[in-house]
Amino acid sequence: MQKSALVPHARLPRAHHDRHVLSSTVDVFGTAHWLLADRAPQPRVDAFPLDVLVVSVHPGGDIELTELSAVRARWPRLDRLPDGGFVVAAARTLESVDQVQVFDALGRETSSFSVGDAVEHLLVDEAGHIWVGHFDENPAGIRRWSPTGHLYWKSDVASIPGLFDCYALNVSGTTAWACPYTDFPLVEIRPGRTDLPVKVWANRIRGAKAVAVHGKQVAFYGGYGEERDRLAHGEVNETSVEPTDVGLLTLPDGSLPGRRQVVGRGPRIYVQAQPFTAWGVFDLSS
Repeated sequence: MQKSALVPHARLPRAHHDRHVLSSTVDVFGTAHWLLADRAPQPRVDAFPLDVLVVSVHPGGDIELTELSAVRARWPRLDRLPDGGFVVAAARTLESVDQVQVFDALGRETSSFSVGDAVEHLLVDEAGHIWVGHFDENPAGIRRWSPTGHLYWKSDVASIPGLFDCYALNVSGTTAWACPYTDFPLVEIRPGRTDLPVKVWANRIRGAKAVAVHGKQVAFYGGYGEERDRLAHGEVNETSVEPTDVGLLTLPDGSLPGRRQVVGRGPRIYVQAQPFTAWGVFDLSS
């Protein structure tokens, strides 16, 4: 089976390797971010909120440090706003506690709100909208929020078949792509369009955890069981995605990632494997 190797994208500076990685992501502009604590929080021992550090590595290699005060999320999702601020959200909700915190570029909290339990994906677009994809313990599906907690768009107004779990979510520009369980269609979401804000294509590739899109070309990464490291290519026609090729996606050294996390951004799929100090990228457009 043909193998495609990730290309190194960004690495956490060695000076910060003694800290614990709470969360990490790659934003819509390609900058990698790590949310770091002094050590791994211990359940029922450590008090929250915590003061944490965000280390940002820009595509050109410049490093930026931002201290965030009083972060409440124990299992956080992280992304950056276009104005230099950050969004931190708890994957699970707690009663009477706002789940999402928004910080300005100086690390000060400016707003907080809740988006609902079971957050699988949290991705900010170029306009500063916050896209949230939920897993199956919350039927909300996919929603788009403002940084002040205004709900701009929700998937239950669209005819998306079998949306019980947002397996894959890709946000690039102001467009989102999704591949949800149970039917795994390819879904394009453009809330600003009045003619056809949501397009849906039938898809036979099951279980992907990330999707990349470039013109009519699509790549799906991940799957069930032995297909965990699968990289499946397809081509979009009028009504469906037709599979064209199947291979494996590996780390830059050719090994398989094992435990990993992924982020989809347009034609790119970013992959980070344990110990979560480096991001690699697969670019469908290259």
